[in-house]
Parts: sequence; structure tokens; C-alpha cells
Amino acid sequence: MEISGPPIEVRLLGTLRIDRNGIPMRLPASRKVRALFGWLALAPRPVARETLCDLLWDAPSDPRGELRWCLSKIRGLVDAPGRRRLLSEDDRVWLDLSDGFVDAVEVARSAEPGLEGLAPERRRALAQLFAGDFLEGLALSGHPAYAAWLTAQRRRFGGLQLRLLADLVCDAADEDERLRHLERWLQVAPLDRDAHERLLETLARLGRIREGEAQLAAAARLLDAEGLDSSPLRATWQAARAASIDLPQAPPMASEPRALGAPDTNDEPGPDLAAHRASIAVMPFVDGSPEPEARGGLADALAHDVITRLAKLRSLFVIAPGTVFALHERAIPPERAGRMLEVDYVVGGTVRRGDARLLVAVELADTRTGRIVWAETFSHRADDALLVLDAIGDRIVASIASEIEALERDRAILKPPDSLNAWEAHHRGLWHMYRFNKADNERARHFFETALRLDPSFARAHAGLSFTHFQDAFQGWSEREPGIELAYASANDSLMADDRDPAAHWAMGRALWLRGRHEPAIGELEQAVELSPNFALAHYTLAFIHSQDGDPAAAIAASDHSRHLSPFDPLLFGMLGARAMALVRLGRFDEAARWAVKAAARPNAHPHIQAIAAFALALAGSLDEARAQAESIRRALPAYRFADFLAAFQFDAQGAALFRKGARRIGMG
Repeated sequence: MEISGPPIEVRLLGTLRIDRNGIPMRLPASRKVRALFGWLALAPRPVARETLCDLLWDAPSDPRGELRWCLSKIRGLVDAPGRRRLLSEDDRVWLDLSDGFVDAVEVARSAEPGLEGLAPERRRALAQLFAGDFLEGLALSGHPAYAAWLTAQRRRFGGLQLRLLADLVCDAADEDERLRHLERWLQVAPLDRDAHERLLETLARLGRIREGEAQLAAAARLLDAEGLDSSPLRATWQAARAASIDLPQAPPMASEPRALGAPDTNDEPGPDLAAHRASIAVMPFVDGSPEPEARGGLADALAHDVITRLAKLRSLFVIAPGTVFALHERAIPPERAGRMLEVDYVVGGTVRRGDARLLVAVELADTRTGRIVWAETFSHRADDALLVLDAIGDRIVASIASEIEALERDRAILKPPDSLNAWEAHHRGLWHMYRFNKADNERARHFFETALRLDPSFARAHAGLSFTHFQDAFQGWSEREPGIELAYASANDSLMADDRDPAAHWAMGRALWLRGRHEPAIGELEQAVELSPNFALAHYTLAFIHSQDGDPAAAIAASDHSRHLSPFDPLLFGMLGARAMALVRLGRFDEAARWAVKAAARPNAHPHIQAIAAFALALAGSLDEARAQAESIRRALPAYRFADFLAAFQFDAQGAALFRKGARRIGMG
């Protein structure tokens, strides 16, 4: 008899099931065998046996012996005559299921480019693969590494399932289909307010008022019992009922929540046009240590620290710790909490302490797409846990801020220019600003001005506008003195809008440097660092100023710290260039040349950065390479000379003499 379908089929989304040639396999009674199979089925590459021993065995007398026994059971489940699927080589083990079907792998592969691009039929097929939680019933106590992995996978696939259901509600061909998807959505996420609101709106459209009233009462009781606000549901129901009988609605009172989708009749720019800021929830980290600490330990301390530091950046709306800890206590996973809180991004992770090391794994997810947009693992010696947490917190906060800014820039550039709100216009401006050429600088200024027309109190847009005027003066794209005064005026507007925003003090520090007031400039930049120690651009600009006429050792330290905080920053060329200038002033020309070449190699490096490389290479005696850099400058700016370089920067006498010496060696002096 011919068997249709794959020779082996694995179901991980629900209770584990393995079918071979259409026949369900009898699974071993050992839960460790089933857990190990699930782990291997999802592993993207071969795994060391030692890793598997650490995953499921604490300290038995013979962990490798127990592992061999478990693998022998798995081999009996998957291997067939002429087809081995459990493979090993040296000390590594892996499952080759390439000729079969694994539901979780299929969902993950389909979601990789983004669920929004899938056809409705494909979304329906993927949603039908979910029969419960990932590896339902296979939680194992006493195995923190496995527990952390299982929690992360359940969060990942749970988020994908909710995203699929939300999309299917929008794609539904009729109201009955929409109801089926909504009911499934609420089975999976009974506290999701968005699902409740959509269900109420659907019932109102169908005229099923009594059912809607009952649904509202039940949902309100459920949310109230969990300490969540149910008043938006009542507003949604009132609006939906009024719309269903085509009655005009009175505008909401100022103290009442606006009904979903209600128009804003205010003549001033409304919340859709104002700088709403991206929102983020940082969920408490899971302690995956062999002996987890009680609540309030390192994992909780790290979450509190990250929340506080992100709030200090002033660029994001950060959910308060009391709210996220309350949701965590109710065992609500980060992805679901993000949807309940209606934030744009959610952070989750694990902390594991053991073998004198502290291991922190962090994920940043975009709740609008369900995708993990950034993930990193930090490993440090745990000699002083609080100092280590401080260092890890620095990296986490700077990375999250940088990733979100990049995502928001990319999202804004895809929208029609006339549809942007203030936040989006600001990020569209950043996209152009970081390209460092005259045309893009002018486009950036246009978008910052657009943001400020929509929201005059947007401090970051004022800071961005100041930066475009700074570039005009520094690059020689316009008359220097008017550019300096415009940079200063916009920086002052930024401070007036929000003097607690580190970007405002950063803008003022740069403007004061242009005016030749170096000490006040450093004071403003130090104030930016004090407000937000994770603000990488303030550390970089301190390096920039010190590298020219201040303390070159301080410049090197500030440059290194700025790169540590933001290793992929759009201004990385400047961080590297500042280090190179400081090394030139210290007479360490070979080192200076190496760092300057790295700076000039960045794709958005401008001619002044290439000039640093040319002059440093000349001082180091690498004249052919120096001339190649000079030729690259001349292709962009044929008339560029050392006088242009000297006019842009503000070196002390020693620094100016050294760079002039380098320029003369290659005929640019």
C-alpha cells in the first residue's frame, strides 16, 4: 500500500506526537526522552553531548550513560531501514528530519520573512498547526537550562499564534469566520483586551446585543479580577452599539477614554500626529540558575535597572515596573503582556548564575509583527555580581535603544512623506541625517521641521535640527557663522522643550564647541551622561572634543566606552576617528593610522574622516596608503586642502602642527 505524505511527521505544538508513514509511534514513558527529542527536533545545528548533559542532568553518577540510553530510545522512534535520522559525529549529535515535517519548524520558517507577507490561506494553515502549548506537559522541575529554553520557545510560538489569529480576524471572509478566530484567540489569551474589544465590535455589527452585553460583563469580571482596567471595553461596546444602529456619537468627555477609532476634533495636532514615542515593556527576567534566588534577587534587580535606564533616555515610553512585575506574578509571558499593555516592543530574558559566571540572555520583540528583532547573550565572571549587572545593564540598554531607533527609522522611510506623524517624521529625518552628505542633510532638516510643526515640544526633533545646522557649519556646506548660530538656537529650543533629555544637552554641547566654548561644551556633555549614562553619543562627543585640544587619554577612554555601548552606531566612524586623532596627539602614529583607516572604511564616512586617515598614515610613514586616501577625498571634493580640515576642527597648537606635517608629506599642506 502506498503511503502519502512525509515518511515522518513531528508535532511539537501541543502534546508531542511522532508519526512514521502515517502511523503514530508509541512514545517512551520517560519524560526526559521526550523533552530531549523536542530539543533536538528544534536545534538548528549539531549539539555537543556535554551541552545535552548540562541541559537535563544535574550531577548524576553517569550523565553520558543516561544520555546514551535516551538517545537509543530516540533512535528507535525515528530511524528506519536505510534511513538514519539520529546522527552523531565526534562528540556532536543531531536529528536529520529534512525528509519529514515538523510543525514548529514549519511555523518558524514561514514567519522568518514576516507573517504580514503571507497569503490568508497560508495563515489559516499555519494557525491550524497549533494544538496547544509548545511541548505541552513536558515542563521538568530541577532543570533550569531546559526550563529557560522551554519558556523561551513557548513565548516565541505563543506570540506567533496570537499574531496569526489577529491577522486571520482581519482577513476573515465573513463575520462567522471572524467569530471563530476571535473565540480561538480568547481561548489562547483570555486577558487580551484587544481580542475582547474586537469580539464586542463584531457582535454589535451582527446585532447580537444580548450576547454582547453578556460578553462584556464576563470580560469585565475577568479583567477586574486580575487587577486590569476594563473601562476601555465599556467604551468600545458603547461606540460599537451606537455605530451598529447608525446613531451619531457625542464627543467623549475629557475624563473619559476615547472610543476606539473615534475622530479627534481638536484643531491642534492630535495624538496620531504628535510625537507619541515608541513604547516598551521590560518584563522581569527569569532566574534559570541551579538554585534560583527568591524574588528581589539578581534577575529582578537587572529588570529594574534596565527599566530605569531606558526611562532616563527620554526617547521611549517605558511601562512602570509595578505593572510588569504584577503581570509576571500572574505567569503572563512577555509576548502576551506586550499585547495586553499595547506597547510596541517587549523585552524578556533569563539570568543564570553558576560556575563563577553570570549568563544573561535577552530578547527584544516587536509586538506588531511578533518577531524577535534583537537577541544577545552576555557572559561575565561573577566576582562582583552588582558590578557585572551594571556592565550588562549598560550594554542591554544601549543595544535596545539603538535597535529600536534603527527599526523606527526603517519603518518611517517606507511610509509616504505626507502621512508621517511627528515621531515618524523625526525618524525619517534621522535616516537622512546619518548619510552625511549635503542633499540628505537638507532632507533631514525638512523632516525635523515637519516633526516640529506637528509637535513643537518634541525635544529630540529640535536636537536633530541642531545637528543638521552643525553639519552645515562643520562640513562647510553653508556659511559657517550662520550655521553655528542656527545650531545653537535649535539646541536651546531642545533644552527649553525638555531639559531632562540627554539629547538636548548633547546638541547644546556640540553647538557650544562650534562657538569655541570648550569648557561649557564639556559641561553640557557631562550633564547628558549624568542624565543617562547609556547615551553613547554624549560619550563619543566628549571623545571628539578631548581628541583635539583636551586630554587625549580621556578621549581614548570615552571613544572606547561609546563603542562598547553602541558597537554598530551610525556615528561609529566618528568614534574611531576621535580615537585616531587622540593617538596622533600622543605621538602613537602607527596605532593612529590603524584606527583612522577603520574609521575611513565605514560606508558613511565623510571627507574629514578620510583626511584623518590620510594624515595619520603619512605620519606613520605609509605614504602610498596615505596618497590613496587623499585621492579618494579629491574624487569627492577636488579642491579639498589641509586648510579645510583645519577650519573644521579646533586643534591645539601641537595637534595642528602634527596634522600639518602629515598633510605636507602627501602634498596637501
